[in-house]
Amino acid sequence: MNAISQPFQITPTGLKWDNHFHRLGPDFYTALAPQALPEPYWVGRSVAVAQILNLPADELETDALLHALAGNQPISGTQPLASVYSGHQFGHWAGQLGDGRACLLGEANGLEVQLKGSGSTPYSRMGDGRAVLRSSIREFLCSEAMHGLGIPTTRALCVVGSDEEVARESLETAAVVTRVAPSFIRFGHFEHFAARQQLPQLKILADYVISRYYPDCQTASTLSANPYANLLQQVTERTAVMLAHWQAVGFCHGVMNTDNMSILGLTIDYGPFQFLDAFDPDHICNHTDRGGRYAFARQPDIAHWNLYALAQALMPLIEDQALALQALDTYKPLFAGHWLQLMRAKLGLTAGRDGDDTGADQALVNDLLALLAQDRVDYTLFWRRLSQAVASQQFAPVRDLFLERAGWDTWLLRYSARLDGLDTQQAADLMRSTNPKYVLRNYLGELAIEAAKGKDFSVVAHLLTLLERPFDEHPAFDSYAGLPPDWASQIEISCSS
Repeated sequence: MNAISQPFQITPTGLKWDNHFHRLGPDFYTALAPQALPEPYWVGRSVAVAQILNLPADELETDALLHALAGNQPISGTQPLASVYSGHQFGHWAGQLGDGRACLLGEANGLEVQLKGSGSTPYSRMGDGRAVLRSSIREFLCSEAMHGLGIPTTRALCVVGSDEEVARESLETAAVVTRVAPSFIRFGHFEHFAARQQLPQLKILADYVISRYYPDCQTASTLSANPYANLLQQVTERTAVMLAHWQAVGFCHGVMNTDNMSILGLTIDYGPFQFLDAFDPDHICNHTDRGGRYAFARQPDIAHWNLYALAQALMPLIEDQALALQALDTYKPLFAGHWLQLMRAKLGLTAGRDGDDTGADQALVNDLLALLAQDRVDYTLFWRRLSQAVASQQFAPVRDLFLERAGWDTWLLRYSARLDGLDTQQAADLMRSTNPKYVLRNYLGELAIEAAKGKDFSVVAHLLTLLERPFDEHPAFDSYAGLPPDWASQIEISCSS
């Protein structure tokens, strides 16, 4: 199939464009069109995301939309651009960055639509601006997997592939993933203007974010009468909640640079991510991260560090260090409280009973995690088996996951005592709705990628179905919910992924 070259613009049914970010002006972006991708083909499509865009599902079958989302044909009403931002990468100031391989088409039905892998921009820093098939499949599937898990995230409408070759560690084929979010603004957008002492632009950006996404920051009913301190507090709170979800489900982001932190508290920029297989608090999922800055257990503290960087960028507007620190101080207690709430739910425990001891529950969780780490127990499988065991009162399949079984037996006695007096069926139902049967393990992503390289996209489709409803049984796909194969431990994921 050849790229469509007609000069007219397509108008997908249901998409109404109103491009707020574009109206901020050229200080914030470079206007440019995506680069054409030759002979595109569909790799994966999300009907659920099409629905939130008010895009009829049958539009996802059309060649016109295929070519438009490959960058080959303009869409009526869009005003494409690449935004500029800066940031800290691996703890060091990296200076100007920006959308080096992404093009924001505009805002459709209140959601920004962005093509990732759409070609070089002024911010590509010598790169080709392309994304490869493997990284695009991983981002597409994980965006929808996180949403299925109830974790704040950007979404993905589709992946479009091409046989065009791009050079990474080896030659690979190109792809474009269409990403969707209320906004793709990052901490790094604020850092960019603060570092350049462009205070009028910093204020324009902050006022825009407050007006569009945090309107209650304009009142004195939150932290203070200072709208910018209120903004910092609300971003801090959303980030704390997101990190609590990450830690509870065992998600490793892998590259928590400030330019990869969403101002809306969304999981953004799926690169070297991983859901834990064997539980290891020190696990480093990013092969590039040789110092372990973004190891799993360090993620909550890194998010707090990134919030301090955001606070520093906002200080010319906040002007009161005490207010900024007060906003940042909400992070640790909110993270800890929300994380414990999530972990209690994973154990089938409901808070609020007379005599409940938060400290005892915290100790119960901490001691369990120590046991999981000691024996490198598979994290997802453990929680799902525990859910089933509470329902059946048959704990042998859980015990089989441990090498040091005496420690497990002792912990199980404490847990059983804590469950005493609770409705066991109610606890099991809570656990099954909290502990997923399916997550996007790295090896499952590899299976989808390898099949897609041979133009077999059925594994992508099957995984999308499972990950959209990860708490359901899907018995035909039980093999996707078991222990990973031995070769899975050899998979290395880097920033180029």
